[in-house]
Amino acid sequence: MAKKVVATLKTGKGKEYSKVITMVRSAKTGAYAFKEVTVHNDHVKDAIASSKNAQ
Repeated sequence: MAKKVVATLKTGKGKEYSKVITMVRSAKTGAYAFKEVTVHNDHVKDAIASSKNAQ
């Protein structure tokens, strides 16, 4: 299911930011959870890479 970025981020300087949603698996239970982070467009790849390293 796709999620939309908050409408207030679409006006003015908000266009420079994106919401990054990653799926993280719990080591203890094995269940999946979603982690949402709003980052600057220049740092999207860094946010995705850091979530992969956290697993």
